[in-house]
Amino acid sequence: MMDRKTHLDSAAMALMVVLCAAWGLQQVAIKVANAGISPVWQASLRSIGAALLVWGWASYKGIRLFSRDGTLGAGLFSAALFAGEFAFIYWGLNYTAASRGVVFLYTAPFMIALGAHWFLPGERLRPLQWLGLACAFAGVLAAFGESLGLPTKSQLLGDAMLFLAAVLWAATTLVIKGSVLARVSPAKTLFYQLAGSALVLPCVSLALNEPGVVALTPLVLASLAYQTVLVAFASYLAWFWLVATYPAGRLAAFSFLTPIFGVLAGALLLGERIGPVLAAALALVALGIWLVNRPPRAA
Repeated sequence: MMDRKTHLDSAAMALMVVLCAAWGLQQVAIKVANAGISPVWQASLRSIGAALLVWGWASYKGIRLFSRDGTLGAGLFSAALFAGEFAFIYWGLNYTAASRGVVFLYTAPFMIALGAHWFLPGERLRPLQWLGLACAFAGVLAAFGESLGLPTKSQLLGDAMLFLAAVLWAATTLVIKGSVLARVSPAKTLFYQLAGSALVLPCVSLALNEPGVVALTPLVLASLAYQTVLVAFASYLAWFWLVATYPAGRLAAFSFLTPIFGVLAGALLLGERIGPVLAAALALVALGIWLVNRPPRAA
């Protein structure tokens, strides 16, 4: 049985910052790997490799992934949601700009907080915490809002796909948090997600007529390895442990750091230009996280 917490301690906060930095750097890794591997096929290879790593790690730790413990239904449902989320992310980015898509994708923390507020006992947010989520989202808008001009029909389609990905991201988190999956090993929960997406995403790639692997340079292979080993295996294992242990709404506030870290990683590694508005965006996100996780005053 997991030891559930009612608030985020310093260790959880530090881990969330590390995870958001890793996920932000993944945005750069995806862009680099896109030069040699089609986007959805890239996600497929990531899931296949990470699923094998989780299987090996669970065998080493003595965690039984295939025992009958009543998790099959919830596990398959969450796996379908997880696969759909990444299919819509990678597919949608073919139609809209990443800077537009991130705004729609990061509506997910609001959905997570709202779902937790209504469906998870003990996770209701106070008005000040909702204000914190709004501040954090305002930070994302400050960083990427200039890209939100009048959309073309193609961009509208891509925006809708990214919004659907946000819905599925939120649904996955709430299913894990509110079902029997919250009481089993995070390795088994993650294995459901990765194994399911390893089966679904190759079919999506074929349906999109992607060329697959185009050129495997050392940089492309390193980018794919980063996504597979450090993100899909290590960071997601830590994330599912956090989801099972800590309040979902408070964790969701930290995820607004991910696109900010992505912009910083793009500037440092790809030479992308950033403006002074990024400092204001980061300040708003930090303020929002503080408001969401600020303890209530004693009566």
